[in-house]
Amino acid sequence: MPFFLLFSIYSLSAVAQDAQPRQAAFKKGTYLKVNPSTILNELDIYLEQDISRKLSLELGITGIYTDYPDYVFFKRIDLGREKPGISTEQFVEGRGLGFRVGMKWYLIRQASAFNARGTYFEPVLFYKKVFYPKEEVTLNNTIYKNSGDKSIYGIQFLLGRQITKGKWILDPYLGIGVRSKVYNFVKHSASGANINADHGEVVNVLPSLHLGIKVGLGL
Repeated sequence: MPFFLLFSIYSLSAVAQDAQPRQAAFKKGTYLKVNPSTILNELDIYLEQDISRKLSLELGITGIYTDYPDYVFFKRIDLGREKPGISTEQFVEGRGLGFRVGMKWYLIRQASAFNARGTYFEPVLFYKKVFYPKEEVTLNNTIYKNSGDKSIYGIQFLLGRQITKGKWILDPYLGIGVRSKVYNFVKHSASGANINADHGEVVNVLPSLHLGIKVGLGL
C-alpha cells in the first residue's frame, strides 16, 4: 500500500508538470545596432550580448565627425560661466572618438521570448574625446596656432523597450543622465608688442535628457 500511494503521487505530479506550458529554452543572442538619432554629429555602433534571461551587456563605439551642436549650445544658452576659447570653425571641424558600456536589466519579458526582448533598465558609462584642429592666427606679422580638445565623462540611466522581428532589432529608449565636459585650449592674443599664449581650462557639469532609437540585426 505505501508503494502504491507513492507511485500514485509521482504519477499525478508528472501529469501536472506535463499539463503546464513549457517555457521556450533560452538562447543567447548577439546583436549589432546603430543609432540614427545621433547621426547629425556622430556615428554610434553597439554590440549587445545576452548573458542570461534578465541581463545583457552592451558595448558601444562612437565616431565623432563634427562638434557643431556644442557650438550651437554655447551660442544659445548662457550658463553664466567662462566659455572655452574655441572658434566656430574649430567646433565644426572637431573630430573624436568615444566608448561606452552598459548593462541591460530586463524588467518585463514576454513568456515566449527566447532572446533579448522586452522592457529594460540600463545604466551606461561613457567617455568621449574630441580634438579640435589647429587654427592659424597672424599677430604682429607672425603666425601662431590656437589649439584645443575636449573630454566628456558621463553616466546615463535609460529605460527602453527592445523589440525583435525576425533578424531585425528595434530599441527605442528614453532617460536622464549627467555629464562633465572638460575643455583645454591654447589661444594667442596680442598686447602691444607682446604675444600672450593663454592656456585655459573650462569645466561644465550638466544634466542631460536622452530620447532615441537603435536599429540593427541579430547575428
